[in-house]
Amino acid sequence: MSQSGGSTDMTLAFELSALKQLAKPGTAFAGARQWTEYVGVVSDEPTYVVTNFTRKRRIRQDFFSGPKSRADSLQSVKEQFDTERHVFVGIDDEDRELAERVDWEYLTLEAAAENADWEIAEADEPDPMPDEPERDDWP
Repeated sequence: MSQSGGSTDMTLAFELSALKQLAKPGTAFAGARQWTEYVGVVSDEPTYVVTNFTRKRRIRQDFFSGPKSRADSLQSVKEQFDTERHVFVGIDDEDRELAERVDWEYLTLEAAAENADWEIAEADEPDPMPDEPERDDWP
């Protein structure tokens, strides 16, 4: 996934949980656009959760999960976006197994971040844009 050299004929999918672990997910997403054809997010979370996260960070996706499983989403994306490579960025063995099951390349978030110079947020570092704003006008 190096930014220098190699083919840009690639579709890149982030597992939402991986994207959430980046210090600057919007910047990483925008950077990925420089060396991929298509980039998007897949998740088992409801569509509105993905949409809210990406909209607040001004992330424009080429595709997203929709109301179906991650496996179905990745299979649909692969059929719809005919690129040389299909790469799934995830965080755990479950993500790796999913990628293998649907015939996608798998990269851990750590490996992808190292290759693309993305910064992973510290574990105790709060998200600068929380998913749900805190409200003190609630009873």
